[in-house]
Formats: sequence, structure tokens, C-alpha cells
Amino acid sequence: MIILKPTSIVIGSILRKYPILGGESNPSISGLVAGGELIGYLERVLILTFTLVGSYSAVGFVLAAKSIFRFGELNKSNDRSMTEYVLIGSMLSVVITTLLGTLVSLGLDVKIK
Repeated sequence: MIILKPTSIVIGSILRKYPILGGESNPSISGLVAGGELIGYLERVLILTFTLVGSYSAVGFVLAAKSIFRFGELNKSNDRSMTEYVLIGSMLSVVITTLLGTLVSLGLDVKIK
């Protein structure tokens, strides 16, 4: 449960320090309401699952797939701050989830032995 809302709050608080230039009034920014949050949840569930089963190459696959989908969208945008914002959020999400997954894996491994 830590990888869902608590991690979103941590990522959001870090990203507040790096606002998108143009702010909320930028009309070129559009999408689903809370779509990024839902994508983050799904991404973190997949990464945690793959980390717990020791399939680190699958974590790389999730990152590559997300990057491919985002590349076209961000490449069309002339807004460098938006690209950086998305990359920072994605990297934070991956790092936090991979660290938590690794810690849980190590904890489970110790309890089994």
C-alpha cells in the first residue's frame, strides 16, 4: 500500500519544488483528470511485482514501454519544463518502488531462512 498514495504524495511534494513554467494556466497541458496518478499507480504495482519476483529486466521493459509512449508526446511539446517534470516524476517513482521492493524481498528472504 505504501507504493500507491503515500508514494504519490512524496513524489508530488518533491515535484512542487520544480514547477512547470507557465503553471496551471498553460492551455497546452491536457489529459485525463488524475491520469498521471493512475499511470503512476499501475507503473509502481508492476515494478514492485517484478522486483519481488526478481525480474529486474521486466522493470527495464516497463520503463522502456513508458518512454516509448511518452516520447512522441513530449517530443512534440516545445515545453522543456514539462518533459523534465515527467522524467523527474517517473524516475522518482521507479527509484522509490525498486528500493521498497528490494527491501521487502530482502526482508522476506531473511524470514524464510
